[in-house]
Amino acid sequence: MTSPTLPLGTRIAILARLFTLQGSYNYETMIGNGIAFAMEPALRLLPGGATGAAYREAMARESRYFNCHPYFAGIAVGALARAELSLEAPDRIERFRTASCGPLGSVGDRLVWAAWLPLCSLIALVAFGLGLGAPLVVIGFLALYNAGHLALRIWGLHAGWRDGLAVAHALGAPIFRTGPAHLTRAAAFAAGLGFPLAIGTAAGVTPTGVLIIGGIGALGALLLALLHGRVAGWRAAIGLLAVAAAIAVVVR
Repeated sequence: MTSPTLPLGTRIAILARLFTLQGSYNYETMIGNGIAFAMEPALRLLPGGATGAAYREAMARESRYFNCHPYFAGIAVGALARAELSLEAPDRIERFRTASCGPLGSVGDRLVWAAWLPLCSLIALVAFGLGLGAPLVVIGFLALYNAGHLALRIWGLHAGWRDGLAVAHALGAPIFRTGPAHLTRAAAFAAGLGFPLAIGTAAGVTPTGVLIIGGIGALGALLLALLHGRVAGWRAAIGLLAVAAAIAVVVR
């Protein structure tokens, strides 16, 4: 059997519909209806078209329960669309749907909610601390966050269609295995830099003072990371309080 093809117009229509995936969210099928709606332009290519029995059976099958991270749903949509157009056995399609929910949910949660979103938020905090106005900070945050979000949707649809029901190995890519750890480290560094900068800016400290405060915060974060496991947290906190008290006495 020859491999099915997905016309560019159909691919664009599916990608656009992925942004409406959660519009029909409910507790019975979760995003199952959204998966079928996103896939529907591809299912029109089945024998008999949109009025054929194959189309109706595929839409009914794909509207059943499905739940995963919305940004990774494109992987399932692409893979399932290819499976349907390749006329894979319904039981094989159903096994894939059941098996893919967990991985597509857990990988997405770790990469996006626990790593990418906090990192983008903290980078925005650093930008505010460096003196950028609120409109630029908001625009910068939205641009950065949605660049990653859009890239995931585009890549997911491409990978799902390319690999079909064998798409599971794509989730073993280095970015998904080690990416969350690297992003959380970057977020921790941004937090150590951003909070002192933001507090300094909000308190009206001069730009030079803000940079000094941010540098001290970054060095402190690095020191705590290097001393991880060698010094108790309460001792570090008492030490920082003692330094702060000494500075307050000198400044006063």
